Amino acid sequence: MRRLVLATANPHKSIELTAMLSAEGFEVLPRPEHVDEVDETSDTLEGNALLKAHAIARAAQAPAIADDTGLFVDALGGRPGVHSARFAGPKATDEENNQLLLAELSGVTDRRARFQTVIALVTPEGEETLARGVFEGEILQAPTPGRSFGYDPLFRPLGETRSLAEYSLEEKNQVSHRARALSAFLEVVRERFAGDL
Repeated sequence: MRRLVLATANPHKSIELTAMLSAEGFEVLPRPEHVDEVDETSDTLEGNALLKAHAIARAAQAPAIADDTGLFVDALGGRPGVHSARFAGPKATDEENNQLLLAELSGVTDRRARFQTVIALVTPEGEETLARGVFEGEILQAPTPGRSFGYDPLFRPLGETRSLAEYSLEEKNQVSHRARALSAFLEVVRERFAGDL
């Protein structure tokens, strides 16, 4: 069985990534507890995903997978973007981030947005693989009930009637930005590593 170490300490991301990778035949190991959280100092999703994956691959001496995700809102010039998790401040909650987003979009009719996820795989030798997934949609006027993770209660996928918060985890894992990035990632990994992980 192929093993990958998760670089994320985020429990929601861990659940989503573990479910998707396990379904593809990977044994997914949790992030080593002795490793400190990696500072996301890059101004790109790719840079932050690589920072995390390199740190965990070195510490675990095993291939590590990391992702970075951002919500890019057209009317806000792409913000919150790479700073999505910290939009309302360094220790902001999902609810605080959502409230700030709604406040900044008050009175705005063009609410087009997209989630972008970059997945990085880094081997202990430092070999890098990157993949991206994009999920188009729009920001709703108010949060919807359902599973509350990040901006899901405010994001309605293009052509859909429900927000992401109203999707089951299984549904979300089939269509989301993370699922699209993972699909692209698996394609690249199959070609480049052909079972060597």
